[in-house]
Amino acid sequence: MTKVSEMTDVVFDGVTEPYIPGPELNISPKLKLHQTWETDLDPVTYEVVRHNLWNINEEHGATIQRLSGSPVAMYALDLNPTILTEDAEFVYFGPYMQYMSGVTDTQVKWILEYRSDNPGINDGDMFLANDPWVGAAHQMDVMLICPVFWEGELFCWVTNCLHQYDIGGMTPGSFCPSARDSFDEGILIPPIKIIENMEIRRDVEEMYLRSSRKPEMVALDFRAQLAGNITARESILGLIERYGPKVVKGVMKRVLDISEQAFLDKMAKLPDGTWQDRSYIECCRPGDRNTYRVVLTAHKADQHLTFENEGTAPQDGAMNATFSGWRGSVIVALNQLLCWDQNFAVGGALRHVTFDPTPGTLNCARHPASVSTAPTQSMEISLYPAYNVLGKMIYASPDLRGDLMCIGGTSQWPATIFRGIDQWGDRYGYLLIDPIGGAIGAFSTGDGISTGGQSRTPICKLPNIEHTEQTFPLLFLYRKEVPDSGGAGKYRGGLSAESCFIPHNTDQIVQDTLSSGNSVPTSTGMMGGYPATTNSYRFIKDSDILERMSARQMIDDADDVSGTSVTLQLRQENLIQNPTDVYAVMWCAAGGFGDPMERDPKSVQGDIENLAITLDSARNIYGVVLDETTGDVDLKATETLRSGARAARLGKNGNGALKVEGESLLDLTDTLSLRENGNGKRYTCRKCTTDLGPQGENYKAHCLQENATLDHANPLIGDPHRFIDDTPEFRQFFCPGCGTLIENEIAIAGEDLLMDLHVEI
Repeated sequence: MTKVSEMTDVVFDGVTEPYIPGPELNISPKLKLHQTWETDLDPVTYEVVRHNLWNINEEHGATIQRLSGSPVAMYALDLNPTILTEDAEFVYFGPYMQYMSGVTDTQVKWILEYRSDNPGINDGDMFLANDPWVGAAHQMDVMLICPVFWEGELFCWVTNCLHQYDIGGMTPGSFCPSARDSFDEGILIPPIKIIENMEIRRDVEEMYLRSSRKPEMVALDFRAQLAGNITARESILGLIERYGPKVVKGVMKRVLDISEQAFLDKMAKLPDGTWQDRSYIECCRPGDRNTYRVVLTAHKADQHLTFENEGTAPQDGAMNATFSGWRGSVIVALNQLLCWDQNFAVGGALRHVTFDPTPGTLNCARHPASVSTAPTQSMEISLYPAYNVLGKMIYASPDLRGDLMCIGGTSQWPATIFRGIDQWGDRYGYLLIDPIGGAIGAFSTGDGISTGGQSRTPICKLPNIEHTEQTFPLLFLYRKEVPDSGGAGKYRGGLSAESCFIPHNTDQIVQDTLSSGNSVPTSTGMMGGYPATTNSYRFIKDSDILERMSARQMIDDADDVSGTSVTLQLRQENLIQNPTDVYAVMWCAAGGFGDPMERDPKSVQGDIENLAITLDSARNIYGVVLDETTGDVDLKATETLRSGARAARLGKNGNGALKVEGESLLDLTDTLSLRENGNGKRYTCRKCTTDLGPQGENYKAHCLQENATLDHANPLIGDPHRFIDDTPEFRQFFCPGCGTLIENEIAIAGEDLLMDLHVEI
């Protein structure tokens, strides 16, 4: 029995600091684990059972989507199901919001350590949890975790996570942009037994629902999750009855072993070294005008990867994430770039991955930091730089570089959090889901995908305008893709879009903004590719939109209406939108790959014809000249313009650079190689072999550098000083021998050059 004097330690054990599981779990001897399996599996049986497991997991997610009445489940698919082994290794997680499942194994390991003795883990139990310090993205991402038993032994786990409608806090919808700490936010629930003997514990459910403004919606969300777990549990038990427990467990273990070997085969093709990316988020509380550095470092040594966040800014305001959120975010990119061929079976790879965070930072925050807005800021800014880090790592292998993908759209989410009285006279509070439309980043072999969704949610889709108008008191004026929004490059990043609306069948809407990435681009390019545009809010007060509609004049752009333009701040609260106030939200697009001056001129012509870029960008960024009469590319004028641009990059330094004529050891990027001669191993330009310094130094320090304002990177980026006091720079690094664009970086003025790679061969 626990003594009163011991209660403080027990109550907070494992949740005061970020929970980082060790290599060994302290599990109560009361709990018996099923740990026997068949190793000599018939290959046909293996394929049948593993595909059955995948289908069980997929049906699990579809069940939640069909039963939940929440728009975020139905349209944004902000959920994910998972199957794990008895000791919490991933077998499969679903193709929905993947970083949700990236934190599931930590949650299950916590339950094994802290719940297996008291209250115990038994057949017919399920645990409810949303505590980010245990294993959740933020408080609204509620997990329902179900152990599956066979003949008294814990066989495996089926779990799901769903972003729920409202679980309390100071702001309806539970995104709390001005929260001072987690006590201003929704209820925190470490894993608690809410299902016992396959029955809902009424006392626990009533406690959990009591914090919500919409308890009936949350109750429906919970029952959708319960149905998903029951469906998966019964299907797995049916599979065991048909094939036997040793065969089914053997398939699970083989899925892990095969995914592990596939990962190791890829690791063997890559050099050892260190890769790093640096990004920024802005505005951690209302009125804040600061920027906050985020650093991601990956070390590869033989067969092992280690991720660190050292150098990231301290936790502050209402923008933070916990360790589980940071780790889950990085796992998304790891899955997509290095495990994509394993059907979302990332567990084998994780046997060779270490996450080594610095606690107290904005993406490994200590309790009681505010974390309710984590997915829109700190988790996104933890995820997307991982594409740059891993992309540059895998480029070194000719066999793998085709899997590279640049940063996608909505790398920071421009939330519009609205509330009020809806068209039926009921209270509501939610956020606009449209930015889920995102964009897919450029590849090393081709263009990205415009409004192609978010790569972290492969199955997601942009909701129909009519669905949103049916659910909320809004009337859309337009939704359109935005030319020039995608990052320029040899291969162009996908375009983003803008949604524009007014209130409808309601007197007014109360709005909060919640955004970052409005000043500093977060969808940066790679290997000379340019960044995409930033997020943008536009608000025109007292417009003439109703008069225009009466005259049957629809608008194509928010600038078409007259009225007073208001600059919305990034955490502006209690903004009143009246029926004549036009609100437009544009989300950031995807980064480009490679020097735009190397893009096929005919592709640039096609971009103009398809309204992907403007004529000004064709000339100023891509160096392409079009015939004013025919609209066709003027190849001679284009070559003259591009040659002149490269000569201008060189200035007076042209032709004075040293060449490295030694053996080429490795192509590191689209423009950078490692060669060896009598002076050792040297970085060189891939185009002309100009010396860019010795291995171990930052090659950028040996390039010609030019700093420019952000609008040189993307014409849609506005003045950053509308929102921040710091001055961001667009830094470009050119080969001093031929003027090739080697790389770009976005940095706050005064920051050191980013050393983005260092290989060890």
